Amino acid sequence: MLIAWLVVGVVLLLIELQHLAFYALFVAIGCFAAAATAAIAPSAVGVQAAVAMAVSGVGVVAVRPMVSRVFEGRHLGHGVHGVHGGLVGQQALTLDDVGDGRSIGHVRLAGEKWLAVSGDGDAIPPNTTVLVTAVRGTTLIVWPVGEIGKIEPNGSVT
Repeated sequence: MLIAWLVVGVVLLLIELQHLAFYALFVAIGCFAAAATAAIAPSAVGVQAAVAMAVSGVGVVAVRPMVSRVFEGRHLGHGVHGVHGGLVGQQALTLDDVGDGRSIGHVRLAGEKWLAVSGDGDAIPPNTTVLVTAVRGTTLIVWPVGEIGKIEPNGSVT
């Protein structure tokens, strides 16, 4: 069982390197603790499994939140906190006429072409600077910059 615990632990570490969610990391540490237990008591498979679960559980519940906060605090560069958090409030440029839901247009935002609709349904001409006020699926709700007042949570402007 010693080799099995070590192999599973290494595989979980490789998975963690791809995702950085810090779940697989602590399960891998649990597997390594079980491997250490297997070296001491090779026939106590139940004890090895219990050690793996206990160490993994403590790591995920007690240590993972702290590690995640430290990692996020040291992460360099601009972070986008989900689609809504990263796009709402950004300015874009209309590429064609942007109208209501039946007349979807396009905007250029952060070097990408996005579907967009006008927040009030009025057509917005090409080459107009707009502000993203909401996101519905993959479509941005935009308003011309000169018409921005107070933005409501649903993306409407008052």
